[in-house]
Amino acid sequence: MDNDRILIIGAGQSGLAAAHAALEQGLQPVLLEASDRAAGSWPRYYDSLALFSPARYSSLPGMGFGGDPERYPCRDEVVAYLERYAAALIERGAELRTGTRVETVHAAGEPGKSAFLVRTSDGQELTAPAVIAASGSFDRPHRPPLPGLDTFAGPVLHVADYRSPASLPGEHVVVVGAGNSAVQVAYELAAERRVTLASRAPIRFVEQRPLGRDLHFWFQVTGFDRLPLARADNPPASPVLDDGRYRRALREGRYTRRAMFIRLDGDHAVWPDGRSERVDAVLLATGYRPNLPYLADLGAVNAGGHPRQRHGLSLSHPGLGYLGLEWQRTPSSNTLRGVGVDARRVVAALARHLRESRRPARA
Repeated sequence: MDNDRILIIGAGQSGLAAAHAALEQGLQPVLLEASDRAAGSWPRYYDSLALFSPARYSSLPGMGFGGDPERYPCRDEVVAYLERYAAALIERGAELRTGTRVETVHAAGEPGKSAFLVRTSDGQELTAPAVIAASGSFDRPHRPPLPGLDTFAGPVLHVADYRSPASLPGEHVVVVGAGNSAVQVAYELAAERRVTLASRAPIRFVEQRPLGRDLHFWFQVTGFDRLPLARADNPPASPVLDDGRYRRALREGRYTRRAMFIRLDGDHAVWPDGRSERVDAVLLATGYRPNLPYLADLGAVNAGGHPRQRHGLSLSHPGLGYLGLEWQRTPSSNTLRGVGVDARRVVAALARHLRESRRPARA
């Protein structure tokens, strides 16, 4: 087993940031990516997606985004940026294995020393003294158990499967959620459909450019992005960043917001006031959960699939780290602008662990 190897599961923004940090620590990162490219879930997001942060605040360590720093890059720009970043890492010595889906991770160390055996779907077996789970959450969309959802007569789509308005049939679409994706998609659909935004709490809008500067500028100035969190088991809902168009459209009735329906009944939604109305399709913009099934046999996750970790370091297995969890350590932990800071911390801690594990035991 190579004592400097670190296996990184996932080659999206979190995995790439981890590989960069590993190279800085003198480690040998091996990125294991299930898809055919190093861009994470970005190629599968909906067509109209644009970043909520300007290009100047949307880069990984060591490579700026390029172009107008004040623009809000679109999905395909992010994909191209991540692929350039991966190519630069490979030139520096990182190894990237695409089409390599991790099936299981098992402990394989000698007594007193941590090591891991990683098995992939194509039959590979790799060992390393350290592993970072950076597989994100896109492949595990959260579908809440809403009454009548399973028997609803029309199509039910999670935003993970939404690409454009052509993805949904019919005249009346109910979008469930109150976050950025819910509002952005509802706004897009409202150009040609009747749209109702259903949520348990009202939408919280935040001005995207207060005093003429993007909100992320103020996050940096005030230190909000560096604010550590005591717990991240139940992260707070994120407000909707708005340049004015979403609130204006809501105010003008282009789409409406209602309290969550009581139930779905056939092809109708029953609202809290007792009214029932026809619904042609339901779109769930209800978030995601950590996608870590390969760690279940290891015992590193709880019954709900959430990792037993603190600030990205496993509480059950030394040598195991995490990146890209929502609110893992700070509000920006699972973003392009923030994951690099977490990656440096997690990889530095794992590097210390590896150095200490090599020291001969005292008599």
